[in-house]
Amino acid sequence: MRAKRTIAVTAALLGLTAVMVSPASAVSAGSWKAYGNTNPITSSPHNWVCASSQAVTTNVVAQVCTIRSSGGGSAQGAVIVRNNRAGLYSTTATVDLWTEGRGQIDIWECPSSGVAANSWSVCFGRSQSVPSTDLANSFGSAGSKYLGVSGPA
Repeated sequence: MRAKRTIAVTAALLGLTAVMVSPASAVSAGSWKAYGNTNPITSSPHNWVCASSQAVTTNVVAQVCTIRSSGGGSAQGAVIVRNNRAGLYSTTATVDLWTEGRGQIDIWECPSSGVAANSWSVCFGRSQSVPSTDLANSFGSAGSKYLGVSGPA
């Protein structure tokens, strides 16, 4: 629930009036995928639109992204975490997918997970049917670090 309040306050500060966060709505479970030393963006056939990387802590960066399917009919929110440390780094992640036409689609939260040394892991929300005419954006966090808003995809 704390993540939702933080996102709602941040959205209000950014003027994202299309995003409506209801305290009664449930946060959906996101899922982590480990990528090792393979960059998840360049290894994907889909279009990733991401905010700039933010330092989460020393030698760990993260960024929020919106992923548009190669066919254009679906969108997905994601948080990428890059651990440049010599050891395991554990974090949670939250991603909120929304469009101007539909408002908030859902919020996904990935439970604490270890990101291996010198590797990428991604917290994915579930893919949603979103026509390409309805631009999708995501905003999110890694641990307590707010990562900003992806560009529209």
